[in-house]
Amino acid sequence: MDRMKLACAAIALIGIRSDAVAQSHPPTTGMTCAEARSLVVAHGAVVLSTGPTTYERYVSYSGYCGLGELAGPVWVPTQDTRQCPIGGRCVPVGRGDRS
Repeated sequence: MDRMKLACAAIALIGIRSDAVAQSHPPTTGMTCAEARSLVVAHGAVVLSTGPTTYERYVSYSGYCGLGELAGPVWVPTQDTRQCPIGGRCVPVGRGDRS
């Protein structure tokens, strides 16, 4: 019985932690272009919010993309720049930056 309680508690904690991570998408509009670019470079790949209901995964280079993908250039709005070249977004090879 104690094992069952421990297992349930562990599953609950994992669920809470997953929700917290899933919801932490720092908004690009709340940081400068330099700060946003530094965040992508520091982490290699990061999910950022670009608006109230939009978010995307940005990468510093193609090494953070999956097989058959390359990092296509992408620009996002920031506090000081309307189109900040933040890094890249993974796109299938041959598609360029078309989504």
